[in-house]
Amino acid sequence: MQNVERNTVKPMGEVELAKPKLDLSNVLTKLQTQVESFFLKKGYIFLFIGFLLGRALILAKLTPFSLPFFAAVYFVRRDRAPIALFGLVAGAATLALSEAAFTFGSIVLFLLLYRLAEKWVEDELKGLPILVFSTIITVEFLKILIGSGEFTIYESAMAAIESGLGLILTLIFLQSIPLMTVSKRKQSLKTEEIVCLIIMLASVMTGTIGWSIYDLSIEHTLARYLVLVFSFVAGATVGSTVGVVTGLIFSLANVSSFYHMSLLAFAGLLGGLLKEGRKLGVALGLIIATLLIGMYGEGGEQLSKTMLESAAAVLLFLLTPSSLTSKIAKHIPGTPEYTAEQQQYMRKMRDVTARRVAQFSNVFQALSKSFSTIEDQTEPEEASRDLDYFLSNVTEKTCQTCFKKDHCWARNFNTTYDYMSEIMHEMDNQSGTVSPRLSREWDKHCTRSKKVMEIMQQQLTYYQANRKLKKQVQESRKLVADQLLGVSEVMGDFAKEIQRERENHHKQEEQILEALQDFGIQIEQVDIYSLEQGNVDIDMTIPYCGGHGECEKLIAPMLSDILGETILVNSEECSPFPNGVCHVTFRSAKAYAVKTGVAHAAKDGDLVSGDSFSTIELGGGKYAIAISDGMGNGERAHSESQETLMLLQQILQSGIEEQVAIKSVNSILSLRTTDEIFSTLDLAVIDLQNASSRFLKIGSTPSFIKRGNKIIKIQASNLPMGILQEFEVDVVSEQLKAKDLLIMMSDGVFEGPKHVENYDLWMKRKISELQTDDPQAIADLIMEEVIRSRSGLIEDDMTVVVAKIDHNIPKWASIPVKKEA
Repeated sequence: MQNVERNTVKPMGEVELAKPKLDLSNVLTKLQTQVESFFLKKGYIFLFIGFLLGRALILAKLTPFSLPFFAAVYFVRRDRAPIALFGLVAGAATLALSEAAFTFGSIVLFLLLYRLAEKWVEDELKGLPILVFSTIITVEFLKILIGSGEFTIYESAMAAIESGLGLILTLIFLQSIPLMTVSKRKQSLKTEEIVCLIIMLASVMTGTIGWSIYDLSIEHTLARYLVLVFSFVAGATVGSTVGVVTGLIFSLANVSSFYHMSLLAFAGLLGGLLKEGRKLGVALGLIIATLLIGMYGEGGEQLSKTMLESAAAVLLFLLTPSSLTSKIAKHIPGTPEYTAEQQQYMRKMRDVTARRVAQFSNVFQALSKSFSTIEDQTEPEEASRDLDYFLSNVTEKTCQTCFKKDHCWARNFNTTYDYMSEIMHEMDNQSGTVSPRLSREWDKHCTRSKKVMEIMQQQLTYYQANRKLKKQVQESRKLVADQLLGVSEVMGDFAKEIQRERENHHKQEEQILEALQDFGIQIEQVDIYSLEQGNVDIDMTIPYCGGHGECEKLIAPMLSDILGETILVNSEECSPFPNGVCHVTFRSAKAYAVKTGVAHAAKDGDLVSGDSFSTIELGGGKYAIAISDGMGNGERAHSESQETLMLLQQILQSGIEEQVAIKSVNSILSLRTTDEIFSTLDLAVIDLQNASSRFLKIGSTPSFIKRGNKIIKIQASNLPMGILQEFEVDVVSEQLKAKDLLIMMSDGVFEGPKHVENYDLWMKRKISELQTDDPQAIADLIMEEVIRSRSGLIEDDMTVVVAKIDHNIPKWASIPVKKEA
């Protein structure tokens, strides 16, 4: 019992600590949700706004708000129109019963005219303001007739002013009422929508003129609260605009409130400028503005009342939940919340796009897999089925009418089947002949041996043609599988690239900005997208430099010192006028650079050569050199070789792997025509980050690498492209080094020297004797040596491409920047 008492009886302090704490933010959030549900979803906000607009006055006697508000609600949310009507009539009744009657009558007249106008007005949106104008001016003239009965200039002018205000207010309410509907708005507010919303809120507040609590004016308190909210949300520009618009409308409603326009505008400006201090900073701006304007325009007792009104507005502002201000800020361009919302939307769209691309990649991969597995599953079955089909055709024409059919096929099936299978295979492998041993054994076994072998010889032709066709289909399937897999890989890489977003490098951006500005270089903005070694990506906005090369000569060398690697200008967009800015992109420089030289000549000195060459800048820091030699000479050969390189370049630049690209080109060349038109291909792909290289040679001559006094031969054996639909691409990998010379040539150069038995030795000797390392000079010298060996005759198209691999040394040395200790 003592233990139970000890556990159950606790001091009062411990009992108080055990109670759940009251979370004010949760309470305010729940209250906000309930208020939104009551006013927005059920539409009672139209009752509240209608009541205040129904009693709102302009110039102490005009009520132009009621009918425009009802017309806008009727057009936008017709189901909420009765609620708005009740609020407008109730609000007008607080002014006078006659005012309520005229408000009701004007709405009824508007509905009648609207029904009539529906039949002949095509665009209701454009006709609505004119209909409101006509209704108001009709009602005002009826008022004059019922009242004095005389149309004076003053009364006519006031009627025209009220009608014109009604037309304008209809346009404003049509813009602002949709913002208060229950549907979730995703788009940002346009400038005219913001202004219309401010005018509507200020117009609603004029309905509170004359109301007070403890001698504090409600309209002044609400107006200052509105300025505080927009200054805090959108800054000085929107805050001062809200102050001017609100003050102007209040001054029209009550001339004594004219000086409040200055107070509100000044408060909006100061509050926006002090918004970095959060709510307290914005509130301080209102207090300062109230003191300054109040002391200028009013005396002591009135100043204390104005200060109390501002204090009440500040209290309401401090009690406003942050969730409400954040929700407003998301729709106003220029706010951090709006930017975050846009980034989130863009990130979502990016992820959706990447997901779809990845799905397409999976589809292509599945298709590729299905094409690849068909052959593995069906090849043994196909071979057995084809053999049975072949033998059935033979027996149908020979054994079916033979008297020994039962003896051969019923009693000795296996022996007969094995003999005929062996005969078929020997005919297939030995060009239609059969060994004497098998022929003698078959003569003993079959009474119609000669006829059977003749029929087998005939059927073998069809069998071989059918087998060749099936093999081509299988090869085509394999090629399609490889191509689909290549596309799948490209799309998979693209999906990953899409999902790479700009990383958060705020600290590094500030450091770079500070370092450059300390050096005396003016920088507007720095955006870092990547700081990965060898893949740096930085965007900068700088003032107009006048074309002096400041980015290349100063900023890039300083970034090279800051980041510890060579940085170069990748792209630069300068403003066409002196007061503009320049947008510059800086990227990592490649570790190696390639310098090329080319020499070529056509057969017999013609203008058109059958050889073509290309140097291709591929993505991912790769550089490709290609030579293609079309069959024969002249225009036709040139067209074939040129098209081969063009197809290869487009496929490689799409990101597809080199072997798949070459097989695709070969497939196109072999399938598009029945003519015997072939072309060779000599391709070298060099990685500019580590100088590794891959050589792919299709029917081409050897290439040579000159490394000091050492000559390295690169060779592979393949038939030219277009001869076979399926072939294996030999890939030779070689690690290049700085100062290496890569020499590639067509067969016209390699096999060009006359009276030379060993072309390899001759070419190696000529390359080793070179005294220069200039690529163009080397290409010219090799071409000249070959032509001289032929006594100046050019008996074939000749092309030499020489590439020099060297370290990439920037044009401008890095500039040391003072670093923090």
